[in-house]
Amino acid sequence: MILLNTVEEFEQAVTNHDSCFLLKHSSTCPISRAAFQEYEKFVQEHDEIPAYYLIVQESRPLSNYIAEKYQIKHESPQAILLKESGSVWNASHWKITESTLTESLTSNQ
Repeated sequence: MILLNTVEEFEQAVTNHDSCFLLKHSSTCPISRAAFQEYEKFVQEHDEIPAYYLIVQESRPLSNYIAEKYQIKHESPQAILLKESGSVWNASHWKITESTLTESLTSNQ
């Protein structure tokens, strides 16, 4: 799991892979903390897909860029599955679980 801070880092990450996951994480929200733990469990079980995250408070321009580029309403926490530089799935808050992440990966292969 790799921390992204800038638009440049994000663009490099998505152009280097056919698909990847991204988590928008809030460092001050308990719901986001729970989602982050679920994301970590998912990443440990699925090393076949690159996984990235950003901390919204530290990378607001990047978070806004992603929302605008993919026309996804910003939420935090928010998990996004990107495939060929397009968003194919996203979930927020309590819907971010290891099982929903796994299901999204399986159904979007």
